Amino acid sequence: MKIAFKNISYFFLLILGLNMALTSCTNDLEVTPKDDDEFLSETFFENPESYKQVLAKLYAGLYVGGNDGDGSADIAGIGGDFSSYLRLLFVVQEFPTDEAIIAWADGTLPTLNTQNWSPANEFLAGTFSRAFYQISVANEFLRQTTDEKLNSRGVDASLKAEIATFRAEARFLRAFSYYNLMDLFGNVPITTENDPVGFFYPEQKTRAEVFAFIESELKDLDNSLAASRTNEYGRVDKTAAKFLLAQIYLNSKVYTGTERFNEAGTVCADIINNSGYTFANVPYRYLFSADNNTNGAQNEFIFPIVSDGNAIRATGGGMSFILHASIGGSMDAASRGMDGGWQGIRTRKELVQLFPDATATADKRGTFYTDGQTLDIANVGTFTNGYAVTKYINKKADGSAAQRNDIPDTDFPMYRLSDVYLMYAEATVRGASSGNIATAVGYINQLRDRADAASISASDLTLDFILDERGRELFWECHRRTDLIRFGKFTGGSKIWQWKGGTANGSATESYRDLMPIPSRIIQANPTLEQNTGYVN
Repeated sequence: MKIAFKNISYFFLLILGLNMALTSCTNDLEVTPKDDDEFLSETFFENPESYKQVLAKLYAGLYVGGNDGDGSADIAGIGGDFSSYLRLLFVVQEFPTDEAIIAWADGTLPTLNTQNWSPANEFLAGTFSRAFYQISVANEFLRQTTDEKLNSRGVDASLKAEIATFRAEARFLRAFSYYNLMDLFGNVPITTENDPVGFFYPEQKTRAEVFAFIESELKDLDNSLAASRTNEYGRVDKTAAKFLLAQIYLNSKVYTGTERFNEAGTVCADIINNSGYTFANVPYRYLFSADNNTNGAQNEFIFPIVSDGNAIRATGGGMSFILHASIGGSMDAASRGMDGGWQGIRTRKELVQLFPDATATADKRGTFYTDGQTLDIANVGTFTNGYAVTKYINKKADGSAAQRNDIPDTDFPMYRLSDVYLMYAEATVRGASSGNIATAVGYINQLRDRADAASISASDLTLDFILDERGRELFWECHRRTDLIRFGKFTGGSKIWQWKGGTANGSATESYRDLMPIPSRIIQANPTLEQNTGYVN
């Protein structure tokens, strides 16, 4: 069943410097409450139900921006709708690439379309803030769930055993946030439950040091996370940690300067052969339908971000943003299971051109809406410039209605087994001794067979093909920026797409933009932080 976040108790995270995105200092909760509705952490944890409520808060933070959806925001200075983790990841992973573009002119949002952002970009500040907010929640949860703390509260043995699993999940979600910070911003501070509570400037670590911390955590979590496929749907297990481990190994050259493709291939093979997750032998569209938690797609979902139209009331967060914003022009919102469209997100022609046609005929994954839309984007602010994308839908696989039409039920597949197939193939092509080309070809052909696309042979399995195939299989799943950087195609002029660099036909961009800038407001809050090369505060 889906986790219900609707009734999460108010776990007030009164972190000093919250409006400075948690980096001016960490006070991680030990401050005096302002009124009777705000509670000290110690008081909150006297209730045995509090432990799962805080875990639910951590998971909910992936989708919503505050305790009541879009309303009361976790992070001061950015609205609850804009501060949803999934929404922010979509903004920073998709808009700067060939996969998506947005018509809106909110603040500095247009600069993400063109790779012309600066440290003043509020969406980058929101992403940085959300990740560190999640880390701070996890840290305090870990402080409050030590054996000493639990014994002092008289927590019984059965609950203590359950809390041990909760702690492992909190550590994974913390590692997930550190991964995103490392991937996007490079050198960032590391704080854990072992750091002092009170005013201090957390020390900025090198990207390689952050990598080492994440790797160590993920390896250790194999001892404490739930066994593969034994946890509630929507909660992580050992395989999620292995997926993230494979992901950092695949990108190790970018993060540390050292290739670790062999380790990536080994971990991927372990997931494929031993995890119990299986390739979803259902039509590709089932993976992105409102019942993708029950229609067979869930068999390959290693880490879904759960949506629920009734339980998770967030109009502007998560999948509600992705679905609403991708409807416009002559599109019938009701046919998408939604109550309307926001005329925002569509794709660029370079993604369309990865497919043999724009009608999902020779490859069922190429799902575009073209009626009244132009392939070329002459005006970024006009929704009908650029094909719309119909990958996600708020209807069940059989066409029946979801629970509601204002907030979707469609879960977001953050990690799925198909991506493991692609990572294994890439690691193998890059020379991993743990891989086998024939096996890799077989995995790729499973993806293509499901999509009714033509099979490939070993001679087709090149790095250029894999990058394109990742686009075909995983577009709009928050991977593209990271993928393009790993392949050396994100900045520079080796791969050009419309409006890259701010010109209609696209132009080369500066290589330093492979890293996002540390946001200005973050450096103002913590003046010990050094800005990334190329950016001026």
